[in-house]
Amino acid sequence: MTGSEKLFQEAVTLIPGGVNSPVRAFGSVNMTPRFIASAEGAYLTDVDGNRYLDYIGSWGPMILGHANPLVLEKVEEACRKGLSFGAATEAEVDMARLICSMVPSVEMVRMVNSGTEAVMSAVRAARGYTGRDKIVKFEGCYHGHSDSMLVKAGSGVMTAGVPDSSGVPAGCTKDTLLAGYNDIASVEKLFDACGSEIAAVIIEPVGANMGVVLPEKGFLENLRRLCTENGTVLIFDEVITGFRLARAGAQEYFGIQADLTTYGKIIGGGMPVGAYGGKREIMEVVAPVGSVYQAGTLSGNPVAMAAGLAQLTYLNEYPGVYEQLQKMGELLYGGMRDMCEDLGLSCRVSFAGSLGCLFFTSEEVTDYRSAKASDTEAFCRYFRHMLEHGIYIAPSQFEAMFLCASHTEENIRYTLDTMHKYFEKQF
Repeated sequence: MTGSEKLFQEAVTLIPGGVNSPVRAFGSVNMTPRFIASAEGAYLTDVDGNRYLDYIGSWGPMILGHANPLVLEKVEEACRKGLSFGAATEAEVDMARLICSMVPSVEMVRMVNSGTEAVMSAVRAARGYTGRDKIVKFEGCYHGHSDSMLVKAGSGVMTAGVPDSSGVPAGCTKDTLLAGYNDIASVEKLFDACGSEIAAVIIEPVGANMGVVLPEKGFLENLRRLCTENGTVLIFDEVITGFRLARAGAQEYFGIQADLTTYGKIIGGGMPVGAYGGKREIMEVVAPVGSVYQAGTLSGNPVAMAAGLAQLTYLNEYPGVYEQLQKMGELLYGGMRDMCEDLGLSCRVSFAGSLGCLFFTSEEVTDYRSAKASDTEAFCRYFRHMLEHGIYIAPSQFEAMFLCASHTEENIRYTLDTMHKYFEKQF
């Protein structure tokens, strides 16, 4: 029995499912989770000493690679000064200044502790600002596990085949309206029915929790138009895309500005942190300035701020990182796409920059329905092969692959070669 298997046997008796987040479970691929002992650059090492080429990157935030020396140095300095104060610090001001300077649509920002908390707070701010209650979200987009957002969500909810969650009272979702991703007509229908009641439209600009689903031409532009025409707050959930697709995230990548934006652990170098920000007039409804209450004892934690400042400062000062990631994305995901075409595989590859996904389906993936049509059993077999050959991808068909600045062309060639050998045997 391996060390991971032993740990998992004990974990299931102490932790629900043996994991502290469903996306870490290997149940959908019929395997035992690997328990990780350390990470460096583009690699993970488990408790049994097995080394893996990592394409998860702590679900996105490790854009510079694991244990980046610049980040570690700043974290160590901050730790020596104290782990938490529960009081204002200079680092919070520095972080807010940096985010606002990098993202044109963000004039004010509030630090929180997770992407879930950022979304919950942004939605509350939008409701307080507009005086309206209804929220529009899109099928397959995951915005954290707050009650009102667990309606046909993506990520772990999608993997488990559960469109909603028990424990969520019906009243919590009565004002959550569902639209189809890439289906602007479905959004227009909702606005025609109750546009004056819609406080916000929230969307992942790239649907990165149902695999990777790209917005079709004109979709985001029309969302922006509808929100402007109806006095509705447009919220971009950039927990995945923020500071990853470009210096200013998906808003720069696609040329669309949101009213509010939510961020996750990438602004903390992978440490537990999040933020939401946007137009000054909206953010000033938040307490203690305004009447929308939101608080957090650990918000702006000095260690997390130190890590985030190190990472974001590097990304800000060396934007060539994004050119490098774009090149590597074309090499990896473009290579996967070409392989599928050359071998005649019933697969589709979707990617944007360093984000990508291999779907086991013959139809184009444009929304929740077409993503769900993927052959999860075929993915399971593929996942096992990749893991056995030292390549660590998400244990779910409906999660993204993440490249980091530490991945090399040699890493990409090995990954493509490993895939090619597998598919040649299968087909």
